[in-house]
Amino acid sequence: MAVKPPLVVLLGATGFVGSAVLRELAARPLRVRAVSRRPVQVPGDAVAEVEAYSADLTEPGAIARAVDGADLLIHSVLYSAGATTWRVEDGDSAAERVNVGLVRDLVQALRERGPAAPPVGVLFTGAASQVGPIDKDVLDGSETDHPKGEYDRQKLAAERLLLDADAEGVLRGASVRLPTVFGYGPRSTARDKGVISTMVRRAVAGEQLTMWHDGTVRRDLVHVEDVARALVAGIDHIGELAGRHWLLGSGTGSPLGEVFTTVAGLVAERTGKPAVPVVSVEPPAHSEPGDFRSVTVDASAYRAVTGWRPEIPLTEALRRTVEFIADGREQELS
Repeated sequence: MAVKPPLVVLLGATGFVGSAVLRELAARPLRVRAVSRRPVQVPGDAVAEVEAYSADLTEPGAIARAVDGADLLIHSVLYSAGATTWRVEDGDSAAERVNVGLVRDLVQALRERGPAAPPVGVLFTGAASQVGPIDKDVLDGSETDHPKGEYDRQKLAAERLLLDADAEGVLRGASVRLPTVFGYGPRSTARDKGVISTMVRRAVAGEQLTMWHDGTVRRDLVHVEDVARALVAGIDHIGELAGRHWLLGSGTGSPLGEVFTTVAGLVAERTGKPAVPVVSVEPPAHSEPGDFRSVTVDASAYRAVTGWRPEIPLTEALRRTVEFIADGREQELS
């Protein structure tokens, strides 16, 4: 009798990161359950057996039903109600229900499977910003967490729930803290609400690009398709990764002033119009200390375990994003 391939459950399959992960999983000989509230776009060339599973995971019992029979699981659900994907107001109970509550529900659902069931391998998508503002330009995962913003506090709380469950033996879990993820490619199906794509939109519209600082603040920028490859590599090595958090990044901190100037130049090249100016402005009231700290991520530990490394150079990643937005394809996304 033929052995069934493992069942990988992907939570958040229509999100910005989740949709890219789905495309990566679909190219493998797996069984994939793609879970989302919105309709899932299954890649037409999928090698995997993909089940599109529609559910509101905040409803009682929804998580347990969605993960039934799972061998491996990638949790990429993110609360997003505004113009960005990560700003959360203090005391936002709706955000807490998604960002923390779903992990709590997941742990409970897997606990109720009982000790006889083999533990499910769970990869959680955290954020490098969870560490909080820190006087250290290069993060390597050894830092003590002191998150300041509500989003980062919620992501850290969820991560701790997962790792406590791993220590208890309920599951085999690891958290992968993501850097600044951005970008589009020819097969993109979900909207990028991050700062890089926002600046591309502005440049295409002929608007100046604004910074809340002098442009020397650095960010570790990784294209979403490279992040998807990293997460799928993570489930290949979940046994080695389980029990701790890991940092993901390119190892290069790019000054945002230079990045925005490159964006302006690429848009001008694409549209034939003059490059828009890049200017510094006063930061808004909702800015946070982390907005003014440089971040570079040393992901050598994750690379050593998984073999992953980013494949798309920054300028090429920016070019793909400019082409997607300038050609009007972003407007077709929900």
